[in-house]
Amino acid sequence: VQLQASGGGLVQAGGSLRLSCAASGLTFGPFVMGWFRQARGKEREFVGGISSRGLYTSYADSVKGRFTISRDNAENTVYLQMNSLKPEDTAVYYCAADTLRSTIKTMYYEYDYWGQGTQVTVSS
Repeated sequence: VQLQASGGGLVQAGGSLRLSCAASGLTFGPFVMGWFRQARGKEREFVGGISSRGLYTSYADSVKGRFTISRDNAENTVYLQMNSLKPEDTAVYYCAADTLRSTIKTMYYEYDYWGQGTQVTVSS
């Protein structure tokens, strides 16, 4: 099972990026998918999650109204659209799959498959 995150990069404050996470080795349609991030020297934190069919989403307060999660189950891909980026959004972003639960969880240890991470750097 592999989750491949991509789309990170360097962007100025106020800009946008779209991250993608492609799954292989599993059909992720039945699973909750989450995005987390980890800034240097900080713990990994929940950014947002999406239910299996995309009907429900959940976001951290720090990104609510700026970030949007979506998924294409036919393509086994989940997306994180990030708008109005701030320097404090700088982090390595990870996608993750929760194959055990049907509700969106916010703790990293509740997700059992992880992508390798993609760096997002927002300059001021």
